[in-house]
Amino acid sequence: MSGPLLLAVESSCDETGIALIEGGRRILANVVASQVALHAGTGGIVPEVAARAHLRWIVPVLDAAWADAGVSWNDVGAVAVTRGPGLAGSLLVGVSFAKTLAWAHDKPLVGVNHLEGHLYAAWLLDPGDAERDEPPFPLVALVVSGGHTFLVEMQDHLTYRLLGQTVDDAAGEAFDKVGRLLGLPYPGGPSIQRAAEGADRHDAIFPRAWLRDSYDFSFSGLKTAARRIVDQARADAGLPADGSQPLAAEVTAELAWGFQEAVVDVLATKTIRAAEACGARSIVLGGGVAANAALRARLAGEAEACGLPLIVPRPGLCTDNGAMIGAAGAWRFAAGDRAGLDLDARPSLPLAER
Repeated sequence: MSGPLLLAVESSCDETGIALIEGGRRILANVVASQVALHAGTGGIVPEVAARAHLRWIVPVLDAAWADAGVSWNDVGAVAVTRGPGLAGSLLVGVSFAKTLAWAHDKPLVGVNHLEGHLYAAWLLDPGDAERDEPPFPLVALVVSGGHTFLVEMQDHLTYRLLGQTVDDAAGEAFDKVGRLLGLPYPGGPSIQRAAEGADRHDAIFPRAWLRDSYDFSFSGLKTAARRIVDQARADAGLPADGSQPLAAEVTAELAWGFQEAVVDVLATKTIRAAEACGARSIVLGGGVAANAALRARLAGEAEACGLPLIVPRPGLCTDNGAMIGAAGAWRFAAGDRAGLDLDARPSLPLAER
C-alpha cells in the first residue's frame, strides 16, 4: 500500500517501542528499550516496575527513532499507538504519550490492537529489504506470545475470524514457568531453546492437550506435568526437591527438548490443520514465541509440504515493537479510523470474537 508516514508507539507490556513506518511497510526507524534485565531478578514482569520503566525510557526512545529515521514532524501523517490488550499501567504511559504528541503537533491519532500488530509484522520491510509481495489472502495466522495464543483466519485486511485460542495459559507463559522449574534464566523461551539445542537424547515425553478436534489450545496441564517430571528427575538424581541444587546439564537439556517439542507439536499441527480446512493461500506466524527456532522450522517444513508459503518476521519483529503497530495503524488509518483525545487504554481487548 502507499500511504503517509506514521509514528507508532508500543508500550503494552515490558518493551518501550517507537517506530517510523512509511506506507504501512517500510521501516525507517524501529527503536526498542527492553526491560528483560530489569525483570530477570523476579523471574517475571512486575507491572508497576514495567510502567515506571516506560516513563523513564519513552522520551529517549523517541529521540533515537528521530535520529535513525532522519525525518521530522513535518513528514509525519499520523500517530498510531497500542491501546490494548496489555498491562494497564504500561498501556497508559504509551497512550498518554501518543495523545500528547498528536495534540501538540496537530496529527491524527489511530488506536491499534496489539494483537493486530503482531499479525501485521508479516508485512514489514527493513530499510535494506527489496520489495516483496504481501502475504496472499485468505490466510491463517498463529499468534503465540507470553500473554496470548490464538489462531485466526484473515479473508482480507482488518477482517478476522477467530478459529481457536488458549483456554488457560499462553504458550509463552508456560515457557517462562517451565524455564524457572528447570533453573534456567528468564525469559524462559530463549533459555529453553538454547538448552534443548544441546540435548544428546530425545527420550523425554511430555503430554499434549489436543482438546479433541478444536483449534483451541491448553498449556496448564502441560505445566503441571512438567513440574511432576522435573520433581521426579530431581528425586532420581538424589537432589533436594526445592531446586537449590541444579539438575545435570544433560538432564536439563533433555527435559527442555521434551517440553519444547510438546508445545511446538500442538501449535504446528493445529495451524496446518486450520490452514487446510480454511483453504488458506498462506500462513503467518507472529508473537514473541514465533522467534523460537524449533517452531519456525517445524511450521516451515509442514507448510512447504502443503505447498503453502510461511511468512514469519525476523525474530526482532516477532517480539513487541513499534514497527508492527505502525504497520497495523497504517491500514487502520487508510480505512478511516481516527481516535479522539479521549482514547482509552484497554487492558482486555480481543482481536475478534468467535
